[in-house]
Amino acid sequence: MLWYECRVVVLLMEHKETDIGFMALALDEARAALKRHEVPIGAVVVRDGKVIGRGHNLKESLSDPTAHAEMIAIKEASLREENWRLVSSTLYVTLEPCLMCMGAIIQARIDRVVFASFDPKAGACGSLYDVSDDPRLNHSVEVVSGICNTESKALLQGFFSVLRERNKKSS
Repeated sequence: MLWYECRVVVLLMEHKETDIGFMALALDEARAALKRHEVPIGAVVVRDGKVIGRGHNLKESLSDPTAHAEMIAIKEASLREENWRLVSSTLYVTLEPCLMCMGAIIQARIDRVVFASFDPKAGACGSLYDVSDDPRLNHSVEVVSGICNTESKALLQGFFSVLRERNKKSS
């Protein structure tokens, strides 16, 4: 292996460690959603190694279909930065963003999205759709998937398992 190939491998490993650390914060947000009986999805927006926005699902609590974890985290980051342009930032989220959230990500000019689990029913980063690199749009987004997938899946599967049991008992 040549020296520059070694450097690339080291950089990728360091990047993955950073991604795991910030995804752990997104998982904390997902657990906060779970405590509120919301679908356990969490998100954090990071710029220059600092969290500038965080959020978790609040659709049920707020009776708001737009209260996705990503939307809340993006709004908080924009307010904190006093700018809707979140250039040079990364969004970490425990589930693949939907079309609405990818629209907000593109509008906010977020450079990178790191997500844990694919969403085959609503995902817009490769599962159902992929708008992250659509040449017709004014911005493209680098996407990394599978970071902390096991933990994210366990939270989601546990939530929906309890929900199904609850619904069986009430029928």
